Amino acid sequence: MSETRPKDKEPAVFLHAIERRYSQGAAMLEILTGAELAVWPGQSVALIAPSGTGKSTLLHIAGLLEHPDAGEVYVDGTATSTLSDAERTRIRRTEIGFVYQFHHLLPEFSAIENVMLPQMISGLARKEARKRADELLSYLGLKERLEHRPAQLSGGEQQRVAIARAVANAPRILLADEPTGNLDPRTAGHVFQALAQLVRASGLAAVIATHNMQLAQRMDRRVTLQDGRVVEVT
Repeated sequence: MSETRPKDKEPAVFLHAIERRYSQGAAMLEILTGAELAVWPGQSVALIAPSGTGKSTLLHIAGLLEHPDAGEVYVDGTATSTLSDAERTRIRRTEIGFVYQFHHLLPEFSAIENVMLPQMISGLARKEARKRADELLSYLGLKERLEHRPAQLSGGEQQRVAIARAVANAPRILLADEPTGNLDPRTAGHVFQALAQLVRASGLAAVIATHNMQLAQRMDRRVTLQDGRVVEVT
């Protein structure tokens, strides 16, 4: 598979020969059949396959939320297939950030509190957690909205808070599943631009599933899924 690789860097995440299948009645449904994908620090990859081709499955496997039937997921060069559930959970908590189509913010907490919480759960002091949350939200254009609860924010603002929350613990990998799917085109463009800038500024390795080719063009690479394999899109 042809791709542009940053020099002298190891992939932050590398999916090697991934296979995943599901039983559907008496039949077996092949979703991924030897899928390969490597993403380097500071690189953004748009995953633009049609619905039903395995995009979410690929993201769940990359994020250690789901085990492949065969193949290996490497995170910073470490094979994860033989790790204990506790170790996989630790990697998910410290190395991987997730953004979904629905923001899933906690409604009773303010924007800054939503971003502080995962940091405090990981052991960071409240003062430091608030400082980083303030920096992230300000970077994403929400300086004046820190104390607002989700119901007081627009859809685009809520999704930007969700992005800040996903990277609050300084993960190495960001996985986003249709993060602008519920937004109007203009708002989606603003959110996507903020996400792309944050990826580059933070040195994240990002895989972002989207149906929007215009937004995908802003990413460093574009891939799709064909017959269960990852294929580069030029």
